[in-house]
Amino acid sequence: MAATTLARRAAEPPVLARLKTDAAFQAFWMMRIGFTVVPILFGADKFAHVMVNWDKYLAPEVQHWFSPFDTVQQTMYVVGIVEIVAGVVVLFLPRVGGYLVGLWLAGIVANLAMIGGYWDVMMRDVALCLLALSFARLSSSADVVRPAQPSSPSSTSTG
Repeated sequence: MAATTLARRAAEPPVLARLKTDAAFQAFWMMRIGFTVVPILFGADKFAHVMVNWDKYLAPEVQHWFSPFDTVQQTMYVVGIVEIVAGVVVLFLPRVGGYLVGLWLAGIVANLAMIGGYWDVMMRDVALCLLALSFARLSSSADVVRPAQPSSPSSTSTG
């Protein structure tokens, strides 16, 4: 029985084996999936307005100062594209994507502070920003992204 379990574990891909035992690796993958899927879904919804009317979450000052577009809806299309791109970057380049999402969320926090009245949403986005930065740091850890390579005999010689 023990030999069968060992043989099965030896045959598993290293990623699956690590997902079963390594808490940091599990956390990394949960955040990677979340920071991929959520921005893509919310970005796509900027075009559809199924979840919410996103236009109400853009501060008039942001629209006036930073947007080259005439309407909030046009600006929201660009916001949606940025969010979709951020999700894709997290999927393929998590070290960069974590910082990108963190920076984007910091901008959302500043935007919501300008509007006022959405303090609960703003505080949630502060927490998400900190989580995205934590994800970026976690993904920078070589032992989380890929297992540490055993040192070769030549690298350990003092010769």
